[in-house]
Amino acid sequence: MPDASPATARINGVTMAYTDRGEGPVLLLLHGHAYDRSMWARQVEVFAGRGWRVIAPDLRGFGESEVTEGIVYTEEFADDVAGLLEHLAVDRAVVVGFSMSGQIAMELLHRHPGRVRALVVNDTVPQAEDLAGRRRRHVTADAILSGGMEVYGRNVLAKMVAESTVESRPEVAAEVLAMLQSAPAKGAAAAMRGRAERRDFTELLRGARIPVLVVVGADDAFDGGAARRMAELAPGAELVVVAAAGHTPNIEQPAAFDDALDAFLRRLDA
Repeated sequence: MPDASPATARINGVTMAYTDRGEGPVLLLLHGHAYDRSMWARQVEVFAGRGWRVIAPDLRGFGESEVTEGIVYTEEFADDVAGLLEHLAVDRAVVVGFSMSGQIAMELLHRHPGRVRALVVNDTVPQAEDLAGRRRRHVTADAILSGGMEVYGRNVLAKMVAESTVESRPEVAAEVLAMLQSAPAKGAAAAMRGRAERRDFTELLRGARIPVLVVVGADDAFDGGAARRMAELAPGAELVVVAAAGHTPNIEQPAAFDDALDAFLRRLDA
């Protein structure tokens, strides 16, 4: 769960809540759509204990951060992240982006390349939406506002975690569902509309000159081969497929996810 008394900062006119633990080089963990920073609770503790300063914010509209209604573009999220790093006097970070925030992490690399020491993209896709995809996201945003997050959470849970996770670890599915259903509807809808209009990151990955790790759950319902294509795009990128995990491997199979991230971080130091 989020900290009882999280740190907050005023960034780009919005109050952001964040966790900041440990000392050392910075590992920045960005949550996905309609999650919050508590999705990284285990990784915060693990990597803060391994010599990293771990920063995990609630993006605007989620968790304990302030909600912006209407539409929040990927560029705005990326600028918020850069602003938070500036506020915390952090020059560069290893940036881990999950799903929606994988796209935010890539936008951060596009807009603020000096801030990104290395990039970890986790269960995301680099392509922009086509016309049908944009329409689908706006329809989903409308449904969130009309039906609420309880209905949205129930509708998407089967795509957020693998069926095997629901069967073998129902408490994990319940944790994810509770997180989704507790998200502010107006924040979730605004972010969904912003995702509809995101840029294409294919050429950004092709030109990346920093270390890149691509992580994906073996049973991710959204992937469709995107992870392998990203790993092939980015020069020298590594690909890790987490067995028995769906869209959220860091929660479904945390030990395997942590091992993959730890190995990547150790290679950076080497």
